[in-house]
Amino acid sequence: MAASYRTKYGQVFIDNEVLARTAGMAALECYGVVGMASVSYKDGIVQLLLGESLTKGIKVTAEDDHTSIEFHIIVEYGTNISAIAENLISNVKYSVKDLLGIDVSSVSVFVEGIRTEQEKA
Repeated sequence: MAASYRTKYGQVFIDNEVLARTAGMAALECYGVVGMASVSYKDGIVQLLLGESLTKGIKVTAEDDHTSIEFHIIVEYGTNISAIAENLISNVKYSVKDLLGIDVSSVSVFVEGIRTEQEKA
């Protein structure tokens, strides 16, 4: 279901894919976030997602006046995970409200992996 809000001109519907892409771009701006993660629960393998597949690590649920976003992220080694999560939540809520006019009621952050220096090359 798409998120929506009413203006004096009518109803505005915003697709979950648009919400996910906007939230994903805001999340990637946060210091310490390397990218989104795709988890294969069957194999227990975590894969780093960038570019076009960015939204596969993000789940958006929009019902009535409640919009919640769930992130599966990979962080940089040596960073404070709680600070990254707080920054991500704040940045995503602000960006989605500012760009799309949608209030995000909850943001959940799941850290699926940590990228070390050796993995960059």
